[in-house]
Amino acid sequence: MRKQIAAANWKMNLTYQQAEGLLDAVLQEKVAPAPDQLVLFAVPFPYLVLAKSDVDETPGYAIAAQNCSDQVNGAYTGEVSVEMLQSMGIRYCIIGHSERREYFAESNELLARKVDRCLEFNIQPLFCCGEALAIRESGSENAYVQQQLEESLFHLSDEQVRQVIIAYEPIWAIGTGKTASAQQAQDMHAHIRSVLAGKWGKDTANEISILYGGSVKAGNAAELFGAPDVDGGLVGGASLVAQDFVQIIKSLQS
Repeated sequence: MRKQIAAANWKMNLTYQQAEGLLDAVLQEKVAPAPDQLVLFAVPFPYLVLAKSDVDETPGYAIAAQNCSDQVNGAYTGEVSVEMLQSMGIRYCIIGHSERREYFAESNELLARKVDRCLEFNIQPLFCCGEALAIRESGSENAYVQQQLEESLFHLSDEQVRQVIIAYEPIWAIGTGKTASAQQAQDMHAHIRSVLAGKWGKDTANEISILYGGSVKAGNAAELFGAPDVDGGLVGGASLVAQDFVQIIKSLQS
C-alpha cells in the first residue's frame, strides 16, 4: 500500500531558534502516524542536523532536503551533494520544486540527473511537477505535466520509479490564496497515475504516492486528502504554523 504523506516545505524561512521552536511545537503534540503514513520536514540545509536529531526517536517522522546537486562531488562552490545528505542520514529530497524551475531555470533534463543522483545514494526523491496559470487556461495542463514526467522519470526502471514520490503543484495555486478544488486535484492526480501506469503498469502506478502541493491549509486538507488519488500534501506556508501543520497531519487518510 502506498504511503499517505504530509510533507512540510519550510522554503527559506525561520531562524535557527524559530526552527527549533516550530519542530518542538509540532512534536509535542505527539500525533502518531499510522504505519502507512509519513510526516516529512523539508528544512533549509543549515537545519538538517538539528531537525534530524529532533525526529530521530519519533516513528513516522523524517527529514528531507529541499534540493541537491546533480553532480556527485567536485568544484561546485555552494552546492550540496546527495552523498553529503546520505552521510547525514537524510533519506528524502525535494527535486524540481516550481520555484527551482522558475527562479533557477532547472530543466527537465537537469532534474532527471538529480533524480538519478538521489536513487544512486538511496535517497527518495520527492519529484515536483505542475503547470502555470497560462497552461491551465489553455487546457493543455495534462500534456504539459505528462511531458515533465516523461523527460525526468521515464528512463527509470520499475524498481527505481517505485522509490519516487510525486508532488503535483498547480503553480497558479501556490502563494496566491487560490486552491484547486478537490475534484481538480483528483483529476490531475488520476491523470498522473494513468501516465505512470502506461509506462510501468497499474501495479507500480498504484504503489507511488502522489501529493498535492498548492496552498494546502488546515481547513481544506481533509477534503483534498479524501480524493482517491491524492496521497497527502506538500505544504508550504501552513507548515510554518505548528497547529495548522498538526491539523494537516491529522487529516491524512488511512
